[in-house]
Amino acid sequence: MRMKSRLLKGLDPFLVLLVLTILLASLLPARGAAVEMFRWATGAAIALLFFLHGAKLSREAILAGIGNWHLHLLVLASSFMLFPLLGWAMARAATGLTTPEILSGLLYLSVLPSTVQSSIALTAIAGGNVPAAVCSASLSNITGIILTPLMVGLLVQVQGSAPGISLDALQAIMVQLLLPFIAGHLLRPLIGGFIDRYKRVLMPVDRSSILLVVYTAFSAAVVNGIWQRTEALDLLVILGLSAVLLGLVMAANLFVARRLKLPRGDEIVLLFCGSKKSIVSGVPMAGAIFAPAQVGVIILPLMIFHQLQLFVCTIIATRYRRGQ
Repeated sequence: MRMKSRLLKGLDPFLVLLVLTILLASLLPARGAAVEMFRWATGAAIALLFFLHGAKLSREAILAGIGNWHLHLLVLASSFMLFPLLGWAMARAATGLTTPEILSGLLYLSVLPSTVQSSIALTAIAGGNVPAAVCSASLSNITGIILTPLMVGLLVQVQGSAPGISLDALQAIMVQLLLPFIAGHLLRPLIGGFIDRYKRVLMPVDRSSILLVVYTAFSAAVVNGIWQRTEALDLLVILGLSAVLLGLVMAANLFVARRLKLPRGDEIVLLFCGSKKSIVSGVPMAGAIFAPAQVGVIILPLMIFHQLQLFVCTIIATRYRRGQ
């Protein structure tokens, strides 16, 4: 009973909503004229999401932790060097175990930026350096808006599509991601107080935007036969690969932190910020980068990795707290 209680406690309610959204898209996918309507709505939702990301970015919090530049470089190296290298090696090693599209999804997962909210929350729970975590996670997300699409062009090739990033995808990234993010941050002096005051009220806007992208993506994937091409064994392979990837990255970050004799608070930042991947950034980015029919299968590894990282990191953060 105690183990069951822990599992339920570790389950992210947002993941439940994601699963329900996938079920809805599987049973009632958008078809015909509704497809274009959902595409327009999804584009607007992605732009709004990144506008809010920019508006939430606190310059004061970043300035408070920016002096710890060597730690931020280690986090960036973990997110955009170690993760992609391991993801590429694992995708090559796992060829034949699952579909090429799922392995492309694993590669896509590996080039995403770190999370912001959960990395900071877990750092706080573990008693780590919270200002440095705010700075590292925010810097990772800003870098990811530019670096992730470039790395997708270099590493990820979905079957049936040309390698690299198309001009349409670049335009979508600029219009839906980068420009709204910059606009939101530039307007922070005017709207920052409102955003900070009503964070809880605005959270459903964030999550609703992601759910809309997921529904639209899986609708297109279902119409194109995702569940005919994906079996239960494929999901187990994703879970196994995700567990190995997360374990290797966390072990490497812990080794580096102790080898460099980082302070305990900075070790915690590197462990959590350097080992997590953002579903909040990853799902909208996939919608902007990949063709609608490809997005559903591409984000499957990300969705499984998302829950796994939360479950494992919550346990580790609690143990750090007890060890204080």
